[in-house]
Amino acid sequence: MKYTANVIDILLVEDNLGDVRLTEEALKESKIAVNMRVANDGVEALAMLRGENGYADQPQPDLILLDLNMPRMDGREVLRQIKTDDRLKHIPVVVLTTSEAERDIVQAYGLHANCYITKPVELDAFMQIIKSIEGFWLTVVKLPDGHSK
Repeated sequence: MKYTANVIDILLVEDNLGDVRLTEEALKESKIAVNMRVANDGVEALAMLRGENGYADQPQPDLILLDLNMPRMDGREVLRQIKTDDRLKHIPVVVLTTSEAERDIVQAYGLHANCYITKPVELDAFMQIIKSIEGFWLTVVKLPDGHSK
């Protein structure tokens, strides 16, 4: 496996443990070094991003994978708060959700999501989606240097 000099930090905001495990498995095969942290809901995600409640020493992620439908605070509110916070709005957010509803797609882009992807239900298709995210966002796209370190 070939690694770049830097590790890419990903924050996965997902309450479904099965999807968390599948994402971890897909990223294990990554051609670059990836450090993935998981927030199980929106409240935890914002605490991690803002360095609150015991998360002060964690770097900001280079990329956020965000589910929409979660307990305590849903992904729409998380996205709204990220994109209106000057310290966080530069972080790319990929909405990765089961919702195919047009209103969710329109709302996510209206809240400045960088990308909207509907999770497939088939295992192989889900793994391929994660690999596609990795291929594009972690290989093709140029992310800002040093903002999270």
